Amino acid sequence: MAIQTLDRPKSRTSTSQEIRQPRKKMTAGKIAAVVVAALIAVLWLVPFAWATATAFKTETDAAAPKISWVPPSGFTPEAFVKVFQDGNIPLWTWNSLYTSAAITAITLVISTLVAYALSRIDFKGKKVLMTVIIASIIVPPPVLIIPLFYQMLALHMIDTSWAIILPQVIHPAMVFVLKKFFDQIPRELEEAAVMDGASRMRIFTQIILPLSRPILAAVAIFVFIGAWNNFLWPFIATNDGSLLTLPVGLQTIKSAYGIQYAQNMASALLAALPLILVFLFFQRQIIKGVATTGLAGT
Repeated sequence: MAIQTLDRPKSRTSTSQEIRQPRKKMTAGKIAAVVVAALIAVLWLVPFAWATATAFKTETDAAAPKISWVPPSGFTPEAFVKVFQDGNIPLWTWNSLYTSAAITAITLVISTLVAYALSRIDFKGKKVLMTVIIASIIVPPPVLIIPLFYQMLALHMIDTSWAIILPQVIHPAMVFVLKKFFDQIPRELEEAAVMDGASRMRIFTQIILPLSRPILAAVAIFVFIGAWNNFLWPFIATNDGSLLTLPVGLQTIKSAYGIQYAQNMASALLAALPLILVFLFFQRQIIKGVATTGLAGT
């Protein structure tokens, strides 16, 4: 008579040991990559640290020929106080904030609609339009300054907020990035929605856009940073002091005593501070956006 043996249930310890994956060992290549990344980070932080140290020096210490991280007179916020006294920092910051936000919002609307049409709709001249968009990416923005200025002049928009906003809402690179992302969304989802009687716009707003939140967040951040940092076009398009953006306004703070290194560094830090905060709060979306769009390889 055969004796049947029953397998004993495995203990929790043995089961957890089987499920637990072995830790990946750090190879020489990974260690070298980490070391190189750390060195690059340090090299990037050194200029920023020097600018911060200079901004908190007196003008005498900042202009001294001897390089020193700790000034003989000690650190002082005198340069920041001077910048706030000579300029209208709150107004310039507000101008930069709402123009950058408006540029970002309009760019997202235009770019997503164009990218979706190029990705999903077959129409006459589609290849030509796509070629023009790709070719527009390599056109340097300064080349378009004179035509844009005359266009804004003809529309009587010079010295208005629209003169700053409208020429910056067309981003061919963002259209190309969004189009490539929309191409990866399965068409079966749209076909199922069409079977249920959904319209093209409903598919776009209720299926495509919710699935595209990571790339939309990345594009919004990239456009906002670009609009905030833009100096040349707002400088040309506006002469009214009440419309100056922060980068342009800070350049109007001049002194009759030559270059003021501490004030220049203080102005640069004030202009960069909002972007630093944006990166700290949205660094995960920025990194994910770079990985999603493939900008890391460009």
